[in-house]
Amino acid sequence: MADPVITAVSADIPLSLYIHFPWCVQKCPYCDFNSHAMTQGLDEAAYIDALIADLDADLQRWPELSSKPLVSVFMGGGTPSLFSGAAIARLLQAIGQRIPLQADCEITLEANPGTVDAAHFAAYRAGGVNRLSLGVQSFDGQHLKTLGRIHSGQQAHDAVKIARSAGFDNFNLDLMHGLSEQQAAQALEDLAQAVALEPSHLSWYQLTLEPNTEYYRRPPPLPGEDDLVAIQEQGQAYLEQQGFIQYEVSAFSRSPQTRSRHNLNYWGFGDYLGIGAGAHAKISRPGGKILRSWKTRHPQHYLDRHQRIALAGENPFEAGSEAIEAGTRPFEFLMNALRLREGVPGDWYEARTFLSRETLEPTWSRLVESGLLLGSQHRLACTPTGFNYLNSVLSEFLVE
Repeated sequence: MADPVITAVSADIPLSLYIHFPWCVQKCPYCDFNSHAMTQGLDEAAYIDALIADLDADLQRWPELSSKPLVSVFMGGGTPSLFSGAAIARLLQAIGQRIPLQADCEITLEANPGTVDAAHFAAYRAGGVNRLSLGVQSFDGQHLKTLGRIHSGQQAHDAVKIARSAGFDNFNLDLMHGLSEQQAAQALEDLAQAVALEPSHLSWYQLTLEPNTEYYRRPPPLPGEDDLVAIQEQGQAYLEQQGFIQYEVSAFSRSPQTRSRHNLNYWGFGDYLGIGAGAHAKISRPGGKILRSWKTRHPQHYLDRHQRIALAGENPFEAGSEAIEAGTRPFEFLMNALRLREGVPGDWYEARTFLSRETLEPTWSRLVESGLLLGSQHRLACTPTGFNYLNSVLSEFLVE
């Protein structure tokens, strides 16, 4: 492998902000995110205060980021929609006072249809949120019950109506497939109901059994491999017929303008700050270094750390950090970039990993010859065949 080319950090690397809200009404059996069932009242003011202090500490540590515009803000969870519109508006106002927002900054809030009310949505819109992501998962009552969801299919329909009436014309619906004993016809019915609601974006992904979840400990009866393939193929064909563009493994949009800018920044190996319990960050540093850091996971521990006096350069909320070493960067970059059907511009590799393009050789050339990767110098992407065998393609870049 060629020696890395260490360069100055490019001003063109976009910057996003992720904000984690760790509470849910109850924990779903399939969920491996950092979410905790609420066992007592929610002190939203205290958590918003902690989030602002967390951002202040990060910007004290990396002061150059204070002048770099955010291309996106994403509030995920957990269930951010448990928080009032006033709390979200106060948080967004504080962010805007500390770091500039790009003029067309995408500001997304995840919402559970089971916690929806018109007052919240209208206040979110008035407070600066311009995109919603609704965690529908399914419209089928039995599947929702098995998944541990607290909303009904009708509530999901109602949530979309409420969102539209509040002024949201850009929203995503999250749907899962490969559910317990699900048939292809049931998965297609979920998609049909979703399409009828005319979302600008769909996230449609297969249920997987993740460690440290109830489903992993007690697996439900899932469809067989043939059924999963049929669901995937028929669902993708249906969405294409309905005018949705599959631009990423599990992401479909009505147009290029409604693709998730926040996720595109992740997939393009951009930088992002992360505040909130368990939030992660990736920041490019002078001298060609790339740092990953993460915050303490437990909500109460996170709130307790807010009381600590931060030393110069210290973030009391941080639980750990590590450098992304040059040897692992090719895989990390491609693991994200090749999820995109169109891939990414070829010059992004050197600009965002600070490595020579030669560090992808000879593996890249071998996979080009095998018909799995494009041979263009101007774009890093899979061929249609390579996209269908993405995990096998990526495994070729793993470093022992």
